[in-house]
Amino acid sequence: MRRRGEQREDSSTLIAMEINPENNYGSINLEASSQPRDRNVFSDETTRIDFVLVWEEPRGDNEDSSGVSSTHMKWREQFLSRLREEGLLQEQREVCQAKKRICFVLLSATWSVLCYYAEEISLRVPLQVVTAPIINWSEQFLSKLSLPNPLSQEVPNQPPDYYTCQFRTNKLERFLGSEDKEMFFKTTQRHQVLYEILARTPYGSVKKGEVGIDRLISEQVFAAAYPLHEGDFKLPNPPVAPQSLSLRQILYAYWSKWSCWKRYQPLDHIREYFGEKIALYFAWIGFYTGWLLPASLIGTLIFLVGFWLVATDVPAKELCESGGAFIMCPLCNICSSWNYSSICITYKAGLLFDNGGTVFFSVFMSLWAVTFLEYWKRTCSALSHRWDCHDFQDIEERPRPEFTAMAPMTMRNPVTGAEEPYFPETKRFNRTVTGCMVIIIMVAVVLMFLIGIILYRTILSIIIYKSVTTDSFFSSSAGRIASLSGSVLNLIVILMLSRVYITLAHILTRWEMHPTQTKYEDMFILKVFIFQFVNFYSSPVYITFFKGRFVGYPGNYKTLFGVRNEDCGAGGCLIELAQELLVIMVGKQLINNIQEFIFPKAKSWWQKKKMHPQLKEKKDTAGEESQTEEDASPWEADYQLLVCEGLFSEYLEMVLQFGFITIFVAACPLAPLFALINNWVEIRLDAQKFVTEYRRPVVERAQDIGIWFPILQFITHTAVLSNAFLIAFTSSFVPRLYYRYTRDNTLSGFVNFTLATSPQSYSQQHHNTSCRYQSFRDDKGEYLPEYFHLLAIRLSFVIIFEHVVFFIGRLIDMMVSDIPEEVEMKMKREHYMAKEALAENQSLGRTMIPDDKDILSNLRQRGSRVPQPGSDSHPLALKEIPEETDPISSC
Repeated sequence: MRRRGEQREDSSTLIAMEINPENNYGSINLEASSQPRDRNVFSDETTRIDFVLVWEEPRGDNEDSSGVSSTHMKWREQFLSRLREEGLLQEQREVCQAKKRICFVLLSATWSVLCYYAEEISLRVPLQVVTAPIINWSEQFLSKLSLPNPLSQEVPNQPPDYYTCQFRTNKLERFLGSEDKEMFFKTTQRHQVLYEILARTPYGSVKKGEVGIDRLISEQVFAAAYPLHEGDFKLPNPPVAPQSLSLRQILYAYWSKWSCWKRYQPLDHIREYFGEKIALYFAWIGFYTGWLLPASLIGTLIFLVGFWLVATDVPAKELCESGGAFIMCPLCNICSSWNYSSICITYKAGLLFDNGGTVFFSVFMSLWAVTFLEYWKRTCSALSHRWDCHDFQDIEERPRPEFTAMAPMTMRNPVTGAEEPYFPETKRFNRTVTGCMVIIIMVAVVLMFLIGIILYRTILSIIIYKSVTTDSFFSSSAGRIASLSGSVLNLIVILMLSRVYITLAHILTRWEMHPTQTKYEDMFILKVFIFQFVNFYSSPVYITFFKGRFVGYPGNYKTLFGVRNEDCGAGGCLIELAQELLVIMVGKQLINNIQEFIFPKAKSWWQKKKMHPQLKEKKDTAGEESQTEEDASPWEADYQLLVCEGLFSEYLEMVLQFGFITIFVAACPLAPLFALINNWVEIRLDAQKFVTEYRRPVVERAQDIGIWFPILQFITHTAVLSNAFLIAFTSSFVPRLYYRYTRDNTLSGFVNFTLATSPQSYSQQHHNTSCRYQSFRDDKGEYLPEYFHLLAIRLSFVIIFEHVVFFIGRLIDMMVSDIPEEVEMKMKREHYMAKEALAENQSLGRTMIPDDKDILSNLRQRGSRVPQPGSDSHPLALKEIPEETDPISSC
């Protein structure tokens, strides 16, 4: 056993490296002398500020009244006291306004605290500089052709790459830059240490969950907790050399500006400032947007080809010139008969989306999606290796701080041998099953709303038809008006239900007690995606596969709750599906972009208005008060910014968009183009939010994009089946093909072939007037042999389509390796260097990996894990933990 503050004996040999004192690991700015004075410091102008806590109190007559809860004051004092016991330095500042006092507590970690927690949370520190620039495939391709690359840009202060290893205090002198303790740990690493302490420090009863800063913020004990940005994002005036800009200013000038839309993203700089998790998101969305370019070009080309096909289409010409030859049956019980030639324009518009080109485009997009995912795996593996997080989830990831504080027992980790918090799997399983029941209930609610919208469209079309004259525009367009308004209403319902369910999913996932942040986020994402998948796609699926299938025929119409079942509009179901997709997909994108552009700016303006009075009174820890109108301090300026809401909503928006452009692409070839335009805007809006409008988030490491990748694979497989059924059963491709080979190669008479004549009994009830309707039935309402021939062909088409696409997709999967050859070679080189170091080691200990019996015997109830006030709970004070040695494989 060893005490918490003692350095562990470690005889492992690190990778041989050359230490160059000129390389500064803690800062990427090499010209420090040209940098402005650092304002993120205590009043002594030397102690760095690592984190800020904020709370607000009423001022004036109500200052000593019940405006400040005594319970909140007790919790706050207890929490700050525990932080002091943990070894954090504190300095309090106050900003007094007319009606309230804003209190800031500036926190800083001492060297001993940083060293202890750097080992505790497995921070990685540098051994040796590696020169390995990121080269895009497009850059390589253009360089081989000796062509200039319009996407490249020279971004100053490129962050260096390092060979890294998990930090060990007793090997400090072996790490790069260890002689400068103040700058040894990067700013983002100091933020990680502080957040780890804040998240696991209790302020009351652990059994009641009174642990961590997040709970205190939710209880409104604190108003905010955040690390500081590195200076202002605005470029200095007069201009200075690019190398003298701060990292935040570099991101603003070379990434978030609208003029950067055609440039590569500075991923290394993004990772340096925001961490691997956020950098991987922007790497993914940039990669996805680049791949949308060929898809949008081909989709637009096929859509334009549709205009030529419309001009030369024989059935369209027959329909438009038919005059009164085809009198169609009424579309509702009170509607009158109508002339088929009246839908000439609608029929031609439908051909823009329903032609032979859409079959090719469906196959193309299915293979595009498979290839896109395969090449993203390669890109992701290269980035995760470059950023030293390729084995993060398997070995390095620590339990969540909230889980650490609230888990009822501990168990030895079979991989690392370390003692870790543990929550019984049976209890978690029971809670997960309960969460699944809630998901089922919410899905049922979505389907109820869908039925309601179906009835709304049917009833509204009847009301419009009855309330206007027969020959008016509204009478002939009643169905289209009802369909369009139903799509808009459906979008509103979708957005409302999404907000409700996301809040519910947060509560359920927190209750399930998942040990790591990755598992917690994966379960939360899975819950929300299942719901959102049904929420967003239920209406398009209904239109594609169910609408118009259960209508019946004249004289024998089927009903739902006494209302005649909804039939496809005059132009067919495919044009209605295209309309639904455009309303939901484009409408949602417009609403989201407006929200992301206007709402943050409006919220930020309101926040600054509340925080920017005419005159401020500042009070420091010495008790001296002064009135000033000078610029706000960094902690005040950052408090005026918005809370970073994470990446979940950004990923969800993109994944749902990916579903729209793959699952239903046969109905709308322009979907990839709209997605491409949206993503160009989305990247800039997201970049501006993170750089200029959000408080700086705490850095999070990640190995990949998490559970979003399996979700994308699921969508890809679903898209193949969806497009196969859509082409076979919803479009006119198969009937036209059948007619071309069995009747007339020129498709002459195809319109009459697709129309059936109403039964004689129905005609007698309507003044002995027969009418036509779309179906393959005889004059008695029975199916014709052609119906069964087409059914067999359609099913055969589905089977052949999905087998061919899946087979080609599997070939692509086998041909494209998940890890690039050069990355695989680097990984083998690092493993070889580690083995060489292991061979040189003369007294290397082993980490004991317990068997199952040892695991059971190591389960113990967690007693008083919380240090009592007044006890010695400094990170370097007495706290016994199991002795362990450091395997060289951690390097």
